[in-house]
Amino acid sequence: MEAPPDNDVLWARSLHFTHRDGSPALGGVTLGVREGEILAVSGPRGSGKTTLLHCLSGLVPTQRGEVWFNSVAVHTMGPMARERLRRDRFGWIDPAPVLVPELNVWENAALPLMLRGTSRRRAKVAALEWLERLDIGDKSRCRPHELTQAERQRVCITRALAPAPSILFADEPTAPLHRADRAHVLRTLTTAARSHGITVVLATHDPDTAALADRRISLLDGRRITTVHLPPPTDPEDRSTRPTGQGTGPQGREDAPQSREAAQQAGEPRPDGRDRTPQGHGVGAGSRGAEPEGQGAACSLSV
Repeated sequence: MEAPPDNDVLWARSLHFTHRDGSPALGGVTLGVREGEILAVSGPRGSGKTTLLHCLSGLVPTQRGEVWFNSVAVHTMGPMARERLRRDRFGWIDPAPVLVPELNVWENAALPLMLRGTSRRRAKVAALEWLERLDIGDKSRCRPHELTQAERQRVCITRALAPAPSILFADEPTAPLHRADRAHVLRTLTTAARSHGITVVLATHDPDTAALADRRISLLDGRRITTVHLPPPTDPEDRSTRPTGQGTGPQGREDAPQSREAAQQAGEPRPDGRDRTPQGHGVGAGSRGAEPEGQGAACSLSV
């Protein structure tokens, strides 16, 4: 078993995963994420982005392959160890907001901190600070059912950022938001991650969202792909690159006359129908051109 590179906080090799119905989700994905990096995993819906995040975060065990976090083999951990890892070191944002209905906004945002053992007072201070950053501080005492869909998603993002996780996994985090809210939330998320040294693995099919990341990888049908831009095809019949005045014979030989004047000197008829061959000059059956001047006269005298 090969250890991951030292500069990668998260590393995966040859990840394979198949759904219960037998359909493949991942087909040998390998990647590395550096500490403090924002990595976007892009691709169309159904390309395996969510499944990849589930395997990297330990939410589901890998069927084949390896996942390492800070040189710790996540793929060998049991369910309880993976749960502690997610609670203490990882953060998660779902595409749809899920909150505890019995708790108010700040209690929902502070819940991961209190589960780690942080005092209620300190957890509340940290939660309120992040709620203000995400423009939802005035709703801190509201219940989830009193909020809009976009406001509930802001609370979920606050809940993920407040504990300052080592790695934040965000699966389409701005999907429920309008375009104006989306830009603000993404700027807040990326700025907070960089200022606090949080590594972010962001799954998105939106190119504008992926453009905010430090680096991007693409998935298609569960495999990493690389886009190659090929030059436009050229016309095989294009003769623009051939030397001027040259042609190609039936057998590929360049045996055409070099110019119109050469063709006329070789005995080809003029456009007006008169022969260009000088009177008294003859062209032999096997000759490829006109005789030099004077040689034709010599031949006629010898006849």
